Order: sequence, then C-alpha cells, then structure tokens
Amino acid sequence: MPASRIAVSDVPEQLREGLRRLQEKLELPLEFPQAVLSEADVSAELPVEGHVDKTSIEFVTIDPASSMDLDQAVQIERDGDGYLVRYAISDVAHFVRTGTALEAETHVRGLTKYAPSARIPLHPKVLSEDAASILDDTLPRPAMLWELRLDAAGEVRDVALTRALVKSYAKLNYDDVQASIDAGNPHPSIALLPEVGKLREQIEIKRGGISLNLPEQEIVAKNGTWELEFRTLVPVENWNAQISLMTGFAAAQTMIEGKVGILRTLPPAEQWSIDKLRRSARTLGVDWPKGMSYPDFVRSLSPDDPAELAVLTKCTMLFRGAGYLAFDGELPEGNLQHSALAAPYAHTTAPLRRLVDRYVLVICHSLLNGLPIPEWATAGLESLPQEMADAGRSANAYERGVVDLTEAMVLASRVGEIFEGVITDVNPKTGVGTVQIADPAVELRVTAKQKEVGTEVRVRIEKVDVVGGVVTVARPN
Repeated sequence: MPASRIAVSDVPEQLREGLRRLQEKLELPLEFPQAVLSEADVSAELPVEGHVDKTSIEFVTIDPASSMDLDQAVQIERDGDGYLVRYAISDVAHFVRTGTALEAETHVRGLTKYAPSARIPLHPKVLSEDAASILDDTLPRPAMLWELRLDAAGEVRDVALTRALVKSYAKLNYDDVQASIDAGNPHPSIALLPEVGKLREQIEIKRGGISLNLPEQEIVAKNGTWELEFRTLVPVENWNAQISLMTGFAAAQTMIEGKVGILRTLPPAEQWSIDKLRRSARTLGVDWPKGMSYPDFVRSLSPDDPAELAVLTKCTMLFRGAGYLAFDGELPEGNLQHSALAAPYAHTTAPLRRLVDRYVLVICHSLLNGLPIPEWATAGLESLPQEMADAGRSANAYERGVVDLTEAMVLASRVGEIFEGVITDVNPKTGVGTVQIADPAVELRVTAKQKEVGTEVRVRIEKVDVVGGVVTVARPN
C-alpha cells in the first residue's frame, strides 16, 4: 500500500477532522504511489559519478531547528581583499531521473506544502529527509556547488557552479547561530556571515530592493498541541537570506546571458499605487518625507507601531503579480526583473521543496561549464510557469487553511472573551477589517471602517467552528 507522508497522530485531535476536510477540498496528494516510493528507494542508492570531492570543506546548514529537508549548506572564507562564498545546494537532479514515475509526481506536487506534523512533501522522505538532504551525519551528499567570489564591497566578481560531493559538519538553527554571533564565538564556517550579509544588505539598499519587515505568524507544536506566535526575524536570518538572494541573482544573470531558463519576476509597482500608499500613510499619521523613496520609506517603518504596521500591511498590495517567465533561444520582451528585489532573480536554492529549482540548477550548470543542456530541462520550460502558479495557489490555500484551523482551536475555549488588537487593513468593497492580536497571535475578521485602519480596537469572540476553521467576532458596545 502507498505510505502516507502525514503522521496524523501528531496532529492535535481537535484539528484532525478539519485538516482532513481541508486536504480533501484542495485535492492534495497525501500519499505517494507505490511506484514512486519504489523508485525513490532505488534512486537513494544510485552511485554518485562525476562529482568533484569537496568533502574536506566544512559546510554547515542553517535552518529552523526541526527541519530535516536541508537544501543548502554554506561556508565563507576570505579571498584576498574579498570573500569566497561556497553555497552547496542539494543535487536533486541526481536522484530524480527523467521519464520516471518519481519525476512525474514532482510535477503533480510542484511544491512542498507546510504544516506541523502535516507536511505534504515534494519528494518522498527517503530523499527529502535522507539521501538528498544535506544532513550532518558524516555521509557525503551530491550537491550543486555555487562558488561566488566577492570583492571587498560584497559585489560578485566571479561565479562558478560544479557538481560536487559535500558533507555537512554541523546542523545549526537560526536562534543558536544568532546567540553564538552575539557572544562572539560563531562556527568558523560562518564567522564572516554577518560581514558579508551586511555588505549585501547595503548593496540591496543602493539597488533599491525592498524587504517588508512584517511579523510572521507561525504555528508552533508544543506539548502535544499547536500554538500561534508572531515573530520577527533575527538578524542572521536576513544575512542568510542575502546569501540565497545573491545566488538567485547569479543564476538569473547566467540564464539571461545564455538566453535560456526561467526567472521569478514581479512587475514594478505603478505610480498610482505608490501615490495611493502615500495618501494612506498621511491618513494614518505616518510621515513620508518629501523626496524619500518608496524603498527607503518602507525600511523606516516599524511593525511595533500600530499605524506603521498598518502601512506595512498596505505595502503588500504593491507586491502582487509575481510569476515565472520561461525563455529558450531569445529573451522575451517586457519585465525581466523582480521589482521588490530590483534585479533579475531566479529560484535556485531550494530544489527539495520547489520543482523549478531543479531546472534552474541544471541549466545554469550546463551554461557555466559549456555543456549541452539536458533535453528534459529545456522541454519542461514551457509548462513550468503554470505548474508553479498552480502549486503556489494550492500551497498558500493549504497553509492559510491550517492557520485558520489553529486559530479556531486556540480560541475555542475563549468564546465571550474580549481582546485588544490593531486593525491592519479593511477591504473597501466588503467593509471587513483584519484585526491583529498579539496574545494569542491571531488575525481575526470584523466589520470596520476605512478610517479605523491603524487604530487599536476591542473585539469579542462570539462563536468558534474548529472543524471549519471559522472564528466569528463582534465589536463590543
């Protein structure tokens, strides 16, 4: 029988029926067909050929503590007056071969869909959490090794990509890495991460890139149940993200120069939408100095201030329209950039969790080494944008639905209670506002007026449907 990838026993009992209905509604593939599992078992044992031995390099991974699907490992050292950043990415193409049931299944799934104890992976566990994952178990793993040489200012001056055997010497997590950096004793392999990360942040500012400093709503599994919390990123997460972004820029530039590949694009914000945001900021009492650019204004906002949190939320409206742009033989007309990053960009650092990255890695490896691009990689380009769009919608709906279920479970015993929160947004068509509450960390829907955006309000829990993931609230008199 096919093996489920979801350990239902680890899901809180109150949520199991609601989760089942959500998965059924979204028609999610909860099990891998037996043929796929069998092929994955075989591919996990395939001999590794043609990979350069780089196992002496002390790579480390930096991920959430519970993660087992580890796509990336990093090592940074000085290179003259600059830096050498080595970024090893799981060589998933070594395991997923063309024409197999395993390959076909990755196209059905497109993306890993996340939820505690209810993750729906892109690849079977024998690959995603074992043979293809860069674990610190002393075993070599096949990888696509990016080597990015930077100058003293952090600008990329040379790029190489080779197939290599690598080993992870430590499985690190963000909080512990941040603590070690703050204490002055980071792991030697990433001792330069703050230095390089800060340089790349400055380059991002000069380039006009934007990162929204919005708190992330996360589900945390604790003591047999799920809880919610809002958390802001620790600095090391931003520095680590800069390494990933830099690699994505290098991949995009490689494919643009080679006139074949697939980019992650985002159209630029239109002037009317920026003008509307400026008016909204003024209405909320948030100062946007004349002459200050949109990126600089966004960076000046703090989510700790209710009005500024509301403006940050409104900024997400300018980030709509992201997609994938594939090309082969000539560059398409129109926008090639990801406007929030202010540069051409490609997904290339998460092939265990995202289908498109496997294609980008193989295409870039061929282009950078003067090799013919495998036929499967170019043949699949045309359908990839739609496949990834469909997978993205499904993943977003699943992850949002799981959060809704968790919010309902958290509030089920609190019907009648009154909470204070901030109205971060109001839909002008429906008059439904979003209220962000800090404790418990939930976002609720309530009738509100546009003029209330950015203000603190009180809401009462009227009714909770845990199975449906619906919380009904009202404004107390």
